[in-house]
Amino acid sequence: MVGEMKMLFAVRKDLDMGKGKIAAQVAHAAVSCALYASKHDKRNFKAWMDQGQKKIVIRVNDLDSLMALGKRLRELGVHICEVTDAGYTQVPTGSLTCFGTSPVEAELIDPVTSEYPLL
Repeated sequence: MVGEMKMLFAVRKDLDMGKGKIAAQVAHAAVSCALYASKHDKRNFKAWMDQGQKKIVIRVNDLDSLMALGKRLRELGVHICEVTDAGYTQVPTGSLTCFGTSPVEAELIDPVTSEYPLL
């Protein structure tokens, strides 16, 4: 039986992105992660869809914090979709702005991510 499912998104605070920019970056991650899961992790994807598609957005201080969190989640076997910006508007070209996870059981990632504030 599958427990509570969620997607997690981690956004860099140091880039000072506007609300619309953050929304667009998280949307990029959400689409990429959902498409990945629909093809490669059908069980978790279906459970997440059936449960209402829960999403949580947290903020991290900077690139180092984002990378460290990503490493910890990957070590748990969580699939991550990173978003690198094209640099047309608010941030420099190639900036890693955020990442998202494919749908995953909350009990797996909550112990890791609970120390980060919600966006």
